Amino acid sequence: MKYKSSLLIFLVLITACDSGKQDNALSMTVGGTGIPNTVGAQHFLDFQQAVTQNLPEMKTKMLIYGQLGSEENLVSGLRRNRVQFANLSAIIVSTLVEEAALLYAPYLFDSAEEADFIYDNYLTSMFTDLLAEKDLQFVAWSEIGFHNVYAKQPILSPEDAQGKRYRVSASLSSRYFAKAIGADLIPMGYGEIVQSLQTDLIEAGDNSVALYVKSGKEQEAPHYTLTKHSLGMSIMVAKKVWWDELSEEQRAIIKKAWPQASESRRSLRAEAAEDLAKAEQMGITVYELNDEQRQQWKDATQGQVERLAKQVGGRSLELLELINRGKKEFQSSKLNK
Repeated sequence: MKYKSSLLIFLVLITACDSGKQDNALSMTVGGTGIPNTVGAQHFLDFQQAVTQNLPEMKTKMLIYGQLGSEENLVSGLRRNRVQFANLSAIIVSTLVEEAALLYAPYLFDSAEEADFIYDNYLTSMFTDLLAEKDLQFVAWSEIGFHNVYAKQPILSPEDAQGKRYRVSASLSSRYFAKAIGADLIPMGYGEIVQSLQTDLIEAGDNSVALYVKSGKEQEAPHYTLTKHSLGMSIMVAKKVWWDELSEEQRAIIKKAWPQASESRRSLRAEAAEDLAKAEQMGITVYELNDEQRQQWKDATQGQVERLAKQVGGRSLELLELINRGKKEFQSSKLNK
C-alpha cells in the first residue's frame, strides 16, 4: 500500500513537471529597447500579430520599449529564462560572442548592398553556431543603419574631430574609431547621452539615423555628418533551451513571423531617408560627403578592421576572411550583370 502511494505521488510530480514545461514553452516574453512610433517598433508589433494569428496557443508578453531596462538587462533575462525572445545589438552580443565586435568595424562594408549580400550568404551560419554555444538561437538579422557623426558644431573631417569630447560605447570598434580621428574618448551608456550633451560633458558621438532623430540627441547636437562609417546591426535571438522545447512547426511560425530581411531593410531605410528629408524642419543640418571627403575618414581609420580582428580574438580572423571572400563574390556578381 505504501509502495502504491509513493508511486502515485511520483507520477503526479512527473505530470506536474511536464505540464509546467509545456506551459513555459507556450509563453514568450519578448524584450527590446525600441523607440515608439518607429519602423523598428512596428516590426515588433507585426511580429506579435503574426504569432497571435498563426500560433494562438502561444501567450506573448511584449516588453519592447525598454521596460526591462538596458540591453544588459535583456541578456540577464535571457540567461535566467525570464525573457525568451529579444532584439540585441551586435555591440551587446559581443559581450557574449566576442566575434560580434568586428561587425561594427569602421568601413568594414563599402555599401548597404554589399553588406546585405555578405550577411545573407556568409555570416548567418557562423553566428548561428557561435550563439548556440551561449544558449541562444539565432533567428534573424535586424539592421539598425549606418552610423554617422553628430555634434554640437560641424565635424566634416577627421581633423575637425580632434580634441572633441566624443561619446564612445563599450565596443572596441567605437573606441578605435574615436581614437583614430583624434577625439577625446568619453565612455558612457546610451541612456546618458542626451544629458551629457546638455551639460557639455560630451560634444559629439555617432549613431544611426534611427537612434539619432526623435531621441533628443538631435536637439542638443544638431549637426549630422553622413560618414557612414559603421553599419549598426542587431540580432533577433531566442533562449535556446526554450526554443528547442517548441515543435518544429511552432519554431517555423515564430521565425516566419519576424519581418523577412528584404522587407525589414526596405522599411528601415525608407524611414531613415524620410527622416533625413525632414531634417531641416527638425532643426538638423545634414552634411552629405563627396567621395574625396569620405576618403579622408577612410584614410584616418585605415587598418582598424585588421587590428580589431586580431584584438578581439576567437574566430575573428576566420570571420574577416569570410567577409573578404563575400566582398570578392559580390564584386564579381556586379561585374557579371
